[in-house]
Amino acid sequence: MGSSDSKLNFRKAVIQLTTKTQPVEATDDAFWDQFWADTTTTVQDVFALVPAAEIRAVREESPSNLATLCYKAVEKLVQGAESGCPSEKEKQVVLNCTRILSRTLPYIFEDQDWRGFFWSTVPGAGRAGTDESEDDDGARPLAESLLLAVADLLFCPDFTVHSHKRGPDSVEDMQSIDSCEYIWEAGVGFAQSPPLNYIHDLNRTELLRLLLTCFSEAMYLPPSSDTSVLNPWVTFFCSTENRHALPLFTSLLNVVFAYDPVGYGIPYNHLLFSDYREQLVEQAVQTLIVTLEHEGGGAARQPVSPTCLEEQESTGPDNLFVNYLSRIHREEDYDFILKGLARLLTNPLTQTYLPNSTKKIQFHQELLVLFWKLCDFNKKFLFFVLKSSDVLDILVPILFYLNDSRADQSRVGLMHIGVFILLLLSGERNFGVRLNKPYSVHVPMDIPVFTGTHADLLIVVFHKIITCGHQRLQPLYDCLLTIIVNVSPYLKSLSMVAANKLLHLLEAFSTSWFLFSASQNHHLVFFLLEAFNNIIQYQFDGNCNLVYSIIRKRNVFHQLANLPSDASSIQKAMQRKKKSPVVISRTASQETVSMEGSRPAVAAEPGTLKASLVAIPGIEKLTEKSQVSEDGTMVSVPKRGSPLKPHADQSTTAGISDTESNCGRDTEDVFYTEDEMERSQVSSVSSMSYWAPTPEWVVSWKCKLPLQTIMRLLQVLVPQVEKICIDKGLTDESEILRFLQHGTLVGLLPVPHPILIRKYQANAGTAMWFRTYMWGVVYLRNVDPPIWYDTDVRLFEIQRM
Repeated sequence: MGSSDSKLNFRKAVIQLTTKTQPVEATDDAFWDQFWADTTTTVQDVFALVPAAEIRAVREESPSNLATLCYKAVEKLVQGAESGCPSEKEKQVVLNCTRILSRTLPYIFEDQDWRGFFWSTVPGAGRAGTDESEDDDGARPLAESLLLAVADLLFCPDFTVHSHKRGPDSVEDMQSIDSCEYIWEAGVGFAQSPPLNYIHDLNRTELLRLLLTCFSEAMYLPPSSDTSVLNPWVTFFCSTENRHALPLFTSLLNVVFAYDPVGYGIPYNHLLFSDYREQLVEQAVQTLIVTLEHEGGGAARQPVSPTCLEEQESTGPDNLFVNYLSRIHREEDYDFILKGLARLLTNPLTQTYLPNSTKKIQFHQELLVLFWKLCDFNKKFLFFVLKSSDVLDILVPILFYLNDSRADQSRVGLMHIGVFILLLLSGERNFGVRLNKPYSVHVPMDIPVFTGTHADLLIVVFHKIITCGHQRLQPLYDCLLTIIVNVSPYLKSLSMVAANKLLHLLEAFSTSWFLFSASQNHHLVFFLLEAFNNIIQYQFDGNCNLVYSIIRKRNVFHQLANLPSDASSIQKAMQRKKKSPVVISRTASQETVSMEGSRPAVAAEPGTLKASLVAIPGIEKLTEKSQVSEDGTMVSVPKRGSPLKPHADQSTTAGISDTESNCGRDTEDVFYTEDEMERSQVSSVSSMSYWAPTPEWVVSWKCKLPLQTIMRLLQVLVPQVEKICIDKGLTDESEILRFLQHGTLVGLLPVPHPILIRKYQANAGTAMWFRTYMWGVVYLRNVDPPIWYDTDVRLFEIQRM
């Protein structure tokens, strides 16, 4: 039968299903077989031949027909899993049922009344024609039968894995197969790399697509910060009920991190061969990030390290995928994962050297989520990443994506995940130390050319995001500056370009109208001053560029110290604000030539779809403070008493400390009044309308500005620098820099303060943010076929730009 005939028959069956007002009996095999028996359709055909309107019509008008269609399709998958699909015809039936279920499931999830359908047992359905007695499986909910069948089919010899048959007559029994011998790719815990077989890759991809569709019930529930609500599909699939959990987890992980889009070392190879592996890798990485949802929002877990991953211990999370991920512990496995990750994240950057020479992958957002989960669930992996300078192979692509996406509102989620990862890494001392490695790769980025270290690269990119990014990135400013503060005590020598960028930020953030225009803007100044103090106190010797820039811009510090707080000055500043709505001027910072080969960051094209995101918690909820003690270990800083009640008479806090020696630390918590915390949750635009600065409010934080160290430095060095200039008639920077390089402030500065690190801490707010972001990415990336397009998702909104 020709392909067009079979499509015609399939279409006829769909029409019959929608027009039959009488329920079709489950035993009417002649009718039901039309959907899967002979058709040689592709998944794209199924989506085209089964329109959304018709699925909804069956759901509303003949619900029993939809129920029977789902039930029969699952029954066929179960039969295929039991028989092992020995014939081509059986393989085709399994694929057709997989496609039909992928098409219909979203329409079952979008209707609240139907959501329980797959979790009910279907009494007597399909049993009438068989004389089998009710066995245990008869009592299984449909969802469980479906998930177990898919798991079996993912290790089905000659269908999704290579057969290990000894001779023509030997048969591999599906029930007794040890699927650990059939892992799809070498890597973690498995040494053999089976030969590539594109048919197997295609079949795996279709089954994984169905799995992802099953798990996507989460998209149809509104966002909730209740982390105890689990996805029943994921919970069952990742439980001990699934005997293939370990080999499947290992297969997915290895397929992703072993993938090399370069095309086996031959440039332009991907133009000659269709790469079925890429589709499989995309589905594999999406399946992984969705299954690694941990109950309880991901508090820090200590991985146990058994001698081998295979030992299923009862310790650790119930979700086996999370459990296995947290227990990977061999250095060579970490190395395999990290090298694979760096290779894939760097892939879109190498495009710019030899355009189109390698296949450009599109799944970097999923990879970043997977990296986040690896670091979150497996602390030993995080320490491994930071142990060598390999972490820089992850840092550079992240900075590239941040810089490249800063103008595009549809990529605001990518900006957030990149910043979250850097915030997590910056909480560890080793990250700051690694940043001192010279930066010589020079990925073409639209940033000023500089000679320096990876720390300089980080600062220059952050400056560009803040000064040339779109408005919706403002909630990230706190995170960006927290990262700079966290690494600042370890930065041995900033370049002149990076030093100027930091001072430009201070200049922009310390204008009176900016300080007075929102209740938290002064925090940005505190962060920058703290970074300067850390560098001066701990890394003075190598940082003559920064010291010189501070001396040149000394009036910024004097203006801050003398910031007027009377009502009329506040009024004047606010009027200036009305005249100049631009948040930060770009002119004050001398932009130099951009790197060769760089393209400017562009805004999203009209018509681009984007998924909405929930608000991120404020920085005080995102992080907890740790003090670094003499021996380098971290001690958690206890939280202070509850924040001030809203609208309390804040002048009472003004007298807490007139000396600045505390560097604004021990009283800093005072800044976060409860209404501010709430306000930071609301979008900054709407909330600012009802807030107005008062003289008491300005005084309450102005007296805590940590300016003492810098003022002392200026007091000592400015006269010396001026004297040199007068004596030698100098106008040349290099002479002054040479003088500063050999200068010392030993004994002249206040006693160094303890280093304070704000470490990322998991919380319900970020867990919810990750869930909405991750599913938004999965939704937008699955366009062929468009699994969820135009269905009634509720976890996020889809907007057209």
